[in-house]
Amino acid sequence: MANPSPFPSINLYLKPRKSLLVQNSAGNARFRLDNLGPQLGSRKKAKRKSRGHAAGQGGSCGFGMRGQKSWSGPGILIWLAFVHPGMRAGLPQYVPVNLKDIADAGFQEVEEVSLESLKKKGLINPSGRERRLPLKILGDGDLSVKLDFKARAFSASAKEKIEAAGCSLTMLPGQKKWVKPSVIKNLAHAEEYFAKKHASAESTDSPSARASIF
Repeated sequence: MANPSPFPSINLYLKPRKSLLVQNSAGNARFRLDNLGPQLGSRKKAKRKSRGHAAGQGGSCGFGMRGQKSWSGPGILIWLAFVHPGMRAGLPQYVPVNLKDIADAGFQEVEEVSLESLKKKGLINPSGRERRLPLKILGDGDLSVKLDFKARAFSASAKEKIEAAGCSLTMLPGQKKWVKPSVIKNLAHAEEYFAKKHASAESTDSPSARASIF
């Protein structure tokens, strides 16, 4: 790194064409390659990571212990953090449809609105992973006819508008989570055991049982 310039009147300007222009208001200084340098405070000394204690910044250089955030490079990418599948694994996924799309599809009075009927109308065309997702009705738009809605989920505004229009609403049950047969058997045995224990406790606490004791 070059030494700071001894001439405070010298300013360095970097134009869009990347041409370096040196100006001197005093006009009495000779410019040479050995006396040119950046102004004081214009450049910051870079940290030398992973160089040990001899670099003057300690063993960790202010970046903490080991890991991806302590090495050189961009660190954790923002887009990778948001699209990581583990962040969405526990969230339910749906095929969303708005009320305005249903109103424009030409459904007749008391006609059923379900995932199959929306596929026939061409409102949705789920493919790949989406073909296994359930239906969710969203509340953007209004209804003018009475319909029979059958979906897995409804937004709060959609449910309010559907009930205000006099439509029937059926919330379909979700898919049951798979459980090992041995776990189901153990749970059944546990329920039976606690039911017998609760019944025996009630029988001992009854007034007739207390009278027989005394």
